[in-house]
Amino acid sequence: MTHTDPTTPDEFARLAARIEDEVAELQVDSFGPSDALRLGLILVRLGTERALPIAIDIRRGSQILFHVALEGAQADNDVWIARKARAVERYGIPSLLLGTRPKIAGKRIESEGWFDQMEYAAHGGGFPVSVRGTGIVAVATVSGLPQIEDHDLVVSALREFVEG
Repeated sequence: MTHTDPTTPDEFARLAARIEDEVAELQVDSFGPSDALRLGLILVRLGTERALPIAIDIRRGSQILFHVALEGAQADNDVWIARKARAVERYGIPSLLLGTRPKIAGKRIESEGWFDQMEYAAHGGGFPVSVRGTGIVAVATVSGLPQIEDHDLVVSALREFVEG
């Protein structure tokens, strides 16, 4: 599944709206270590079935609940995962949304002096795991594909997790 990256303000606005809808939709009643394992294994199955060269990570704060590198993943993917996960934790939104919102106005968050690119990544693949009535309790992250595909893979896994 390949995606064409948005290029116009309207396309970025549509992408941002879609991501906001996904955040609202994909909330859970509870989430602990056994849930992280189940979600992680869904991501492993999806990645393995599609032969995707990805690394997968689920963390709660500084605690890594699940982490795996599938065939073809690189050490660099772990660096991207850490930066994407920190972005979700710091800003409270999916990493793709963090990078998309400024583009609606023709800007890049990376151009802002306050945004530390060495610490955070405003690229798709990091998604908050939110418990209804509590808020974000963990972050699920994928790295290794084009950013919208990283994001969509996490969303697909979360959707399956929530439904099943």
